[in-house]
Amino acid sequence: MFYLDANTFIEAKNRYYHMDICPGYWRWILESYAEGAVGSISMVYDELLKGNDELASWAKENDELFFPTNSYQVQQYMVDVSTHVSRLPGLKPNAVPEFLNGADPWLVAMAMANDGVVVTHEMPNPEAKKKIFLPDVCDHFDVPYMNTFDLLIQKEAQFVLS
Repeated sequence: MFYLDANTFIEAKNRYYHMDICPGYWRWILESYAEGAVGSISMVYDELLKGNDELASWAKENDELFFPTNSYQVQQYMVDVSTHVSRLPGLKPNAVPEFLNGADPWLVAMAMANDGVVVTHEMPNPEAKKKIFLPDVCDHFDVPYMNTFDLLIQKEAQFVLS
């Protein structure tokens, strides 16, 4: 299962797969979800709803795409993720609470619990002190990650004009 970060939805909507320009991308997500290949989590859903735009409406119409994170296994992995990031040295005071209050640690925990892959547009930055980057936490726990474009290539997605 590929677990989509909020930025994969937001970047697509705002830039290269705008909903009016490339509806095929959004259909592809839903078809891939139906095949059991792509999904996200409830915290990403909550982040998308803050936008109060066409993406928020799309998320509301397709809320089954966003899985709950309340399983025992996900909760246990979340403890591991929280412990790890709280022990990272030299971070600015807000870095840990900012990371833990978002969807990113839950994406890692969900991927750990389900042998999944995190899909994000964040890049690793292990030297950062102001922010904890999702790929760096994935690296620590050996959770694979990739960006949207690598996912589309791997899944052989095609958006063809008819």
